[in-house]
Amino acid sequence: MNDNGLNQPFQEFPDEPEENTAPIDVSGNTHEENEMPIPAHLPPEDPANNRNQKVERPVKKRRGITILLGFLGLVLLTAIGAAIGYGVAYSTRQKQAQEQIAFDAATQFQLALTDMEAGNNENAKQRLEYILQLDPEFPGAVEKYTEVMMLLAQEKTPTPALPTATIAPTPTKDLRPVEELFNAAQSYLRANDWINAILTIESLRTADLTYRAIDVDGMYYIALRGRGIQKILQEGNLEGGIYDLTLVERFGPLDREAEGYRAWARAYLQGASFWKVDWEKVVTYFSQIYPAVPSLRDADGWTAAERYRYALIQYGNKLLETENFCGARDAYQLSLSIGNDPAIGPTATFAQLQCEPPTPTPAPFTPTPTLTMTEPTLEVTPDASDTGGSGTTEPATPTP
Repeated sequence: MNDNGLNQPFQEFPDEPEENTAPIDVSGNTHEENEMPIPAHLPPEDPANNRNQKVERPVKKRRGITILLGFLGLVLLTAIGAAIGYGVAYSTRQKQAQEQIAFDAATQFQLALTDMEAGNNENAKQRLEYILQLDPEFPGAVEKYTEVMMLLAQEKTPTPALPTATIAPTPTKDLRPVEELFNAAQSYLRANDWINAILTIESLRTADLTYRAIDVDGMYYIALRGRGIQKILQEGNLEGGIYDLTLVERFGPLDREAEGYRAWARAYLQGASFWKVDWEKVVTYFSQIYPAVPSLRDADGWTAAERYRYALIQYGNKLLETENFCGARDAYQLSLSIGNDPAIGPTATFAQLQCEPPTPTPAPFTPTPTLTMTEPTLEVTPDASDTGGSGTTEPATPTP
């Protein structure tokens, strides 16, 4: 045994200088807080004892890996969410782009047909080429493009003009001198022959684009304006008239009259688009058109007055179904003020009676005559011979 009372063999350590050793507590207290002497040079470690010791460092390493994996998972989820959102947004943009392409192609196709009818084959060719670039399978685009190319080929073949021939409304190239074309265009304008005026002006511009360019643009303005108004008011071609008046704005602003006709034509088309769908909206649109241009009509031949009258009847029927009798009565009365319709008369009368039921008329008051009774009065006449106040008094005769 050693001085500390421990039964263990004594192990000698190499002698070291005294300043390198710490004092040893030999009080016998074995609590963990007491300091143990630590020699400056430790003896060689036993490998067998090292295998029984717990290593704390791998636990900290596994905790760091867990945190790293959680962070990577969060980043991955964020990336997946962003990818899904981008995919949805991309598909939405693709759908919107396809719808816009379809709308543009349909609009250009209608304008190309209008150009072909007006003889503007070059413009129609450019529009159809644009349509085929947007949608090569657009219905009817290939056929119309072939037709336009054939017309352009015919225009490139010069046709000699006969001395006594007049300008026909065809898009064939006119080879007359530009001065003669200019004068002919002015004659057509004075005669309000808008179609031949436009064709002559186009021939003039094809022959010499620089010849009196300002005057030619002014004549083009007048001809397109006249043809647009003629289509709207006389031909019932509202779409074509709107298109011509839109072309006029390339040469100058529209005057108030032409702008008004274009606005009425647009309102007519918008109101007719609700036909048999929403009678209230039809009534709203045509109530504005009817006072201004009651004879305005479309390609189907319906005038604004007739559409307004018929829409009022249908709107009144709808109000009658919902028991809005007063509203139905007003609609029927407006319809009858535009044009008499015997078939709607009984229904209008029924709505009127339901809206304002008749009240019973009291019998005239006849006063009853009353009799007034008058009591008789007695008059006393004194006798002249009775001067002394004596005598007899005779009874008076009652006076009624």
